[in-house]
Amino acid sequence: MSDLSDLILDMITRYGWWSGPIIGVLAFFESLVVIGLFVPAIATMIAVGGLIGAGLVDPAPVFACAVFGAILGDWVSYTLGRSVGPAIYRHRWLRGHRLAFARARLFFRRYGFISVLLGRFLGPVRSTVPVVAGVVKMPHGPFQIANILSALLWVPALLLPGYLAGGRLTHFDFEAEHFAMMALGLCLVPLLLGWLAIRFFNKPRQRHRTMSAQRG
Repeated sequence: MSDLSDLILDMITRYGWWSGPIIGVLAFFESLVVIGLFVPAIATMIAVGGLIGAGLVDPAPVFACAVFGAILGDWVSYTLGRSVGPAIYRHRWLRGHRLAFARARLFFRRYGFISVLLGRFLGPVRSTVPVVAGVVKMPHGPFQIANILSALLWVPALLLPGYLAGGRLTHFDFEAEHFAMMALGLCLVPLLLGWLAIRFFNKPRQRHRTMSAQRG
């Protein structure tokens, strides 16, 4: 995977005007069912953020294409799940990923809309939750709202650590180790917010189960 990531970064460095479409395609495959498990988009996008911070890449097309690619990837996965139905879990190309789909189904059953919004930040279910949303016929409107919002949060969350570490904060006399610590912290922010949101939305369900058990 590192070889592929190095190749992509080399292409972006050589052909800066193609950086947006390249990252858009990468974000699309990262969000596509199962294929996203094998695409090194996260590490590559953090590195591209560093190129943006160093002034080597124009941020506008990268951001726009990455958001569009991420939205389109989840949309395609959702459409496949909605069109094929539960039979998609038994497809020969997906049989080896039953555990990933089981996790996604459990995650979606518990959190619904929130699972689509936050699933993009959680590796084990990132490329499978949209399929499950399609299989259970989640309405188009709520799905697309969650899909678009998650893409708008996911892309800057990946680009920002590299951007900051790429040199834009040198005016504030930060040391190199400070850049690394800040980048690591910013990488963890989306996961922390996702965990807090899951805990928050899970509390009413836990209280409901407790009250039901007490009445029983």
